[in-house]
Amino acid sequence: MLPYGRQTIEDDDIAAVAAALKADFLTTGPTVEAFERAFAETVGAGHAVACSNGTAALHLAMMALDVKPGETVIAPSITFLATANCARYVGADVIFADVDPESGLMTPATLAEAMGRLGARRLRAVLPVHLRGDACDLPALARLAGEAGAVLVEDAPHAVGTTMNFGDTTEAVGDTRHSAMATFSFHPVKTIATGEGGMVTTGDPALAERLRILRSHGMVRPPGREPWWYEMPEPGFNYRLPDILCALGLSQLAKLPRFAARRRALATAYHEALAPLAPAVRLAARPPWSDPVLHLMVALIDFEALGRTRLDVVEGLRARGIGTQVHYIPVHRQPYYRGLYGPLDLPGAEAWYARCLSLPLYPGMADDDVGRVAEALRDVLGL
Repeated sequence: MLPYGRQTIEDDDIAAVAAALKADFLTTGPTVEAFERAFAETVGAGHAVACSNGTAALHLAMMALDVKPGETVIAPSITFLATANCARYVGADVIFADVDPESGLMTPATLAEAMGRLGARRLRAVLPVHLRGDACDLPALARLAGEAGAVLVEDAPHAVGTTMNFGDTTEAVGDTRHSAMATFSFHPVKTIATGEGGMVTTGDPALAERLRILRSHGMVRPPGREPWWYEMPEPGFNYRLPDILCALGLSQLAKLPRFAARRRALATAYHEALAPLAPAVRLAARPPWSDPVLHLMVALIDFEALGRTRLDVVEGLRARGIGTQVHYIPVHRQPYYRGLYGPLDLPGAEAWYARCLSLPLYPGMADDDVGRVAEALRDVLGL
């Protein structure tokens, strides 16, 4: 069975975790800071703050910005639930932006349309999602957000290793040249894994310090006080990432160049293998500025024209040993958000959802697995 995604854990990863288990600190120790430094250096960020998962990273970002009830955050509807939920955790409203139906990404046009629904509300943050690993048009999105007095917070759990070229400059997702912060996830199906885990990068030392305080109950230790003394100016959360998992993260991060090269090679193979199935099957569009390390290999399939339901295709592929997934059900459709905001007409998100199917993509795939997936898809679709 080929799952749609899978971690790659090797003997040196296991050895790194075993060494951490034998060390003095299982949590809040030196391996946390080592992982943060290495990650910041890898993506070119001034600061990196590790936390318990990608959802915690988003929540911390909202708290660090002091987003308040009555304020507003814009997020794309094609994303995981956490992108929108992080705003609700701090009492803010969410306006859902539509997406490009071919790439699934928020665009300047869809952001501008969402901003047109703000009314008198204050916009505090815009959360573009680097869906699949492809980068959004950050300079244009940042310009629009800035004109509205808001900042970008990049939701980048799919995009570890992705680079971008805006003009003559190569940038990395996470360097936060255009944003206040970027958030990452190290869930097992992501590019590097810590089991569960997250990271927030920023160029702002004050934001970094606030993130560190908020991830550990909001506690501070004022200088000059007794060694046991601590104070809590405001409540935070226990969002710490233990040394054990950071040891795995450090080991995985060292493999990022190899993982990235493998994912890029598999993506090229998919483009070649699926080309004969066009126009019924096409891979998600890649923006010209994006050089992604893809987390997801999303095929856009015209199920209606083919006379097949997505469920039929999913089950047919599973019967042939091919696992798939759908990324994502539009968040504005969720009962909670429908109850809050009523129905929305977001045609790009609906068109994306109607056609998307994520195919297997992970470094451990064999060279001939891509051909096997393409042949199974051709067979199931009757092409």
